[in-house]
Amino acid sequence: MVAGLNSAPRLASLSWDAVVEPCARWSHEGDPLTHEPAVDAPIRHSQSERGGIAMALKKSDLYSSLWAGADELRGGMDASQYKDYVLTLLFVKYVSDKAKADPDSLVDVPEGGSFDDLVSFRGKSDIGDQVNKAIRRLADANDLVGVINNADFDDPNKLGEGKALVDRLSKLIGIFQDLDFSSSRTEGDDLLGDAYEYLMRHFATESGKSKGQFYTPAEVSRVMAQLVGIQPRTPKSATVYDPTCGSGSLLLKVADAAPHGLTIYGQEKDNATWALAKMNMILHGNETADVRQGDTLVDPKFRDGDRLETFDFLVANPPFSVKSWTNGLENEFGRFDGYGRPPEKNGDYAFLLHMVKSLKSTGKGAVILPHGVLFRGNAEATIRKALIRKGYIKGIIGLPANLFYGTGIPACIIVLDKENAQARTGIFMIDASKGFVKDGNKNRLRPRDMHQIIDVFNKQTEVERYSRMVPVAEIADAKNDYNLNIPRYIDSSEPEDIQDLHAHLKGGIPDRDLDALQRYWDAFPSLRGTLFKPLRPGYSELAVDKSEIQATITGSPEYEAFASTTTGTVTHWWNVHHDELVDISSSTRPNALIALLGDTLLERFRPKPLIDEYGVYEQLMSYWNETMHDDVALVMSAGWDEAAKPRTAIENKERKLSETPDLIVGAGRSATKYKMDLIPPALIVDRYFADEKAKLEELNAAAEAAGQAVEEFIEENSGEEGLLADAMDDDKISKALAAARLRIAKREDPKSDEVKALVELIALYDAEANAKKAARDAQVKLDEVTLKQYGRLSTGEIHTLVIDDKWGARFVRGAQAELDALIRQLVDRLDVLGDRYAETVGDLDAEVERLSAKVAEHLAVMGVR
Repeated sequence: MVAGLNSAPRLASLSWDAVVEPCARWSHEGDPLTHEPAVDAPIRHSQSERGGIAMALKKSDLYSSLWAGADELRGGMDASQYKDYVLTLLFVKYVSDKAKADPDSLVDVPEGGSFDDLVSFRGKSDIGDQVNKAIRRLADANDLVGVINNADFDDPNKLGEGKALVDRLSKLIGIFQDLDFSSSRTEGDDLLGDAYEYLMRHFATESGKSKGQFYTPAEVSRVMAQLVGIQPRTPKSATVYDPTCGSGSLLLKVADAAPHGLTIYGQEKDNATWALAKMNMILHGNETADVRQGDTLVDPKFRDGDRLETFDFLVANPPFSVKSWTNGLENEFGRFDGYGRPPEKNGDYAFLLHMVKSLKSTGKGAVILPHGVLFRGNAEATIRKALIRKGYIKGIIGLPANLFYGTGIPACIIVLDKENAQARTGIFMIDASKGFVKDGNKNRLRPRDMHQIIDVFNKQTEVERYSRMVPVAEIADAKNDYNLNIPRYIDSSEPEDIQDLHAHLKGGIPDRDLDALQRYWDAFPSLRGTLFKPLRPGYSELAVDKSEIQATITGSPEYEAFASTTTGTVTHWWNVHHDELVDISSSTRPNALIALLGDTLLERFRPKPLIDEYGVYEQLMSYWNETMHDDVALVMSAGWDEAAKPRTAIENKERKLSETPDLIVGAGRSATKYKMDLIPPALIVDRYFADEKAKLEELNAAAEAAGQAVEEFIEENSGEEGLLADAMDDDKISKALAAARLRIAKREDPKSDEVKALVELIALYDAEANAKKAARDAQVKLDEVTLKQYGRLSTGEIHTLVIDDKWGARFVRGAQAELDALIRQLVDRLDVLGDRYAETVGDLDAEVERLSAKVAEHLAVMGVR
């Protein structure tokens, strides 16, 4: 047991007001800090090897700052061209830092070809030419000519002329100068890879439909990586191939899913995108990946004479519906034998058949294609029929529309599997088209959507309106005729909300509508009987007022027990992993940690009624991505004790890297601003200074009440006839104005009501000032003792504050939020049903008669007969 922690449930005293602000590491060379700590406290001043200040920023802040700075310097250049400049500099920076830290680095950084050399060119009139030469030296030393030296840094048409070019390149190099990838740990590589992926995604978004196809969204890539059948025993010698690899992100995700990695092969038609893929492989530690340039259909590079090479695994996101795929095609390499030739003006099946041919006899693959391949006729129908009969199609997943950067049309993943293909009697289908979140002008799969697709497919679980194993016999019957359009086999539409005419005529809520809410009655067995009572056969009526539905539900013993059980489930799950979290160190693998947490959380909630386990999982993953991953990275880098120390906030307005402080001690120019990367001050206050916090809240409330008293008094006595009218200035009156008017009013009539009013107003102003000062003084004192408390924390207390008060409390709140959302849905549905059948047709007829009689009465009074 860790010191400072008891054996009692660890989440018993969790803070519900924790303010979390995650931080990742970013080394920074900037202006020295000029302010000393105002209070004696432990301050973290981590130094980089170069002597720069280690800036701790959230990953999202790091990436957005990098993107904002780079994008600002883009000018009018198209994003698809500008990415070559930005990503090349990122590459040079990475390999230069890596070579410093790792003498065995596979990339040789020659003299005159490092990023430090680029820095030395800043501000020089020939900076563009010198950068080109330095990058060429690096390319020559590593057989990367045509890969990293494609961007011309001396091109006046793109970068400007004279001083404009010098300034732009100098600032661009300065942005990358702030990054530090000298760490050789895997987590450092993840940080770099994430930064690269972030830039790629933004360039894809900015590049438009015609030039965004070099990047497959990371979420889709991760799903595909889990569908191709990689096993824990899969060796690194197993091969993975992407014939249209783009920037290589899909290949990397698949290789990363294998415990030992995979041997990577890829081909890309576009030369600039091929260069991106080569750089991407090196940036992710896959320097030996074999990625070749050329048109896969016309000139496949992986072949032995007229025979295509075959691979263990295959993934691909080929360009959709290419019309010119036959241009230059002379040798078909047997790809279409036994299937027929694809249409001349649509290359979807040409790519698919190339992939089928490129798989070994036990090979497995996943391919993204437009939905049209599932149902289009003529030549494509013939090919589809042959593929189904051979048993090569293991599954189909329908994806949401607008996921991809090259197109907005919906697409699907076709899962291929040649192993035991002849024995395959069905195709497993999933309609995942409704699971996504809006992200700017694109849609994006959420963690819950990704995990659900993977779980359901790999376990072949049939879920109503979502997934189904469809027999080949059904696909082949006369009705379907080998059409694979998913809606033929899975009806994912929501059931129609049917209006009941008998209920409209006679009143009551149909039992059929209440039966549709059975999952709630299963969770709360007596709740239906509490909310409703029988009216007549097949119909019920509310037993409580409609306004009391929610209170009746949340006040019921069954709900309270269910909520307590939900909290207990989360608490027990979290406590089981407590020691693993305490043991976070430099050897921790963050991806493995979150995978373990996510899988065990799903296991805990899967057998529970009502609450969707994937909703709770989404709560975990959202918090991991927003906060916890950066916290873990910080602990890995600095250790628990060092990571918990405050540090002085960095301000660098020139580079737009200023941080919002968590705590300010002192005032004016002598104030010191602090960042608490791991433990926000609110957690310290809640655990150690609850009484002081309560007192401060009282003082703040008193100050607010005093201010309100001033406003109310002015409101009551203002206006043209008001006692304060002569002291008003544009409907406002300050204490100074009131005092000035009081001196005049006393000379005019010292006993007047105006004098009394002004005296009372000044007294109210004084009371407000005193109340605000008391609150301000209490806040200053609380801030000072809070800062000092950081220096008194034991390692065990740090564990409690972070693991229990910060992380664990968030998951308890997340599970409760899922339950609250479900209860809101139930209340909303019951409100709809209650309103729908509240008035019968007879009630409406009676109201019409009443109103008609009233109209007739008024007409009679008016003499109209």
